[in-house]
Amino acid sequence: REGPAGQALPRPGSKLAALFQQPLYRLAAPPLADRDVLFNVNSDIRFNPKAAEQQDWQNEGHEDEEFLPTGEAAIDSYPNWLKFHIGVNRYELYSRHNPAIEALLQDLANQKITSVAMKSGGTQLKLIMTFQNYGQALFKPMKQTREQETPPDFFYFSDYERHNAEIAAFHLDRILDFRRVPPVAGRLVNMTREIRDVTRDKKLWRTFFISPANNICFYGECSYYCSTEHALCGKPDQIEGSLAAFLPDLSLAKRKTWRNPWRRSYHKRKKAEWEVDPDYCEEVKQTPPYDSGTRILDIMDMTIFDFLMGNMDRHHYETFEKFGNETFIIHLDNGRGFGKYSHDELSILVPLNQCCRIRKSTYQRLQLLAKEEFKLSDLMEESLMKDKIAPILYKLHLEAMDRRLRIVLKAVSDCIEKEGYDNVVETDFVADTLMTKR
Repeated sequence: REGPAGQALPRPGSKLAALFQQPLYRLAAPPLADRDVLFNVNSDIRFNPKAAEQQDWQNEGHEDEEFLPTGEAAIDSYPNWLKFHIGVNRYELYSRHNPAIEALLQDLANQKITSVAMKSGGTQLKLIMTFQNYGQALFKPMKQTREQETPPDFFYFSDYERHNAEIAAFHLDRILDFRRVPPVAGRLVNMTREIRDVTRDKKLWRTFFISPANNICFYGECSYYCSTEHALCGKPDQIEGSLAAFLPDLSLAKRKTWRNPWRRSYHKRKKAEWEVDPDYCEEVKQTPPYDSGTRILDIMDMTIFDFLMGNMDRHHYETFEKFGNETFIIHLDNGRGFGKYSHDELSILVPLNQCCRIRKSTYQRLQLLAKEEFKLSDLMEESLMKDKIAPILYKLHLEAMDRRLRIVLKAVSDCIEKEGYDNVVETDFVADTLMTKR
């Protein structure tokens, strides 16, 4: 079912539709000034299609259309990836009802791939894919089947990056109403036609071979799992993967990288300071940017998000430089989530247990998601069904999220009992509007 502008509509009796009608999911963002938007479309020459290099963006037959002061005529002709970029502001990566997001998910799954290159750096193979409409996405290939768990003897830093974890993370982030994960969609890719034949990357091209079972395989170049033994093989040449929409180019919108204060040691024997010092949060709260503004609350949101997924690999995070310290954390790189459904990694929740702080909106949404009438696992299952390579998560992973949600709520109630409601729960909205300092 599709609505206006190709927007996917939730089905009748949908828990997701009922959730998004709740007042907590209709809180208005603060009014936006020029300094609160990543790009000012009207005054920035780069967003005038007459000045843009790629004239192909424009709709056929509208060449003489004037660039209106509202920017509407021009914006309508932009590809969905550019509409997504233009929608970024100080408070969110995308708004709740931006039709370009559903349309972008469709593009990621269906647009013609025109070129492919390996992404440099990183421990595992990732490909940069460019589409016919000049959009780009990061492709992570399938490494494990849905029901496989991370082997018990694997360290978190040598775990596989899972394509389905990237997809599920986008949907979870949206259900939590954070909207801090760039759109991600699953796709079946033809390794011959859509990778080998369109790449100019000689290093990648050289790693293609035909396996003894007559399947097309390749392994690329990276520091982990890039060898003949760890090759990615099609059946015979189809491979499943996730495609994550690129953020605006760094030359247009610089991002700042921050070291996560609760970063793990990434060492087989050493422990990080937060693991041995129960008062570690007090130290963090006296250090900029955590000594003022909303950053500590953003870390708590990210902690809860990671705990629900079982993601231990959050060593750094990024923010848009333009917005300074008063902005959200971008939830990037979630491929090491959803590795174990039979184990809840309580150490991920340490920041929440140590700091005992949470946004009121986050706390109330978590309480809502724990109710039987909504139920996080049901909402996730419904949301993920829209993806082209559904089912995305094994049933036991969905059930693990409900269990972990109860653990988060218990941690918050323990904090409230110990320190009092007003010292733990930070009011971030008044009536139906979010406050500027969230």
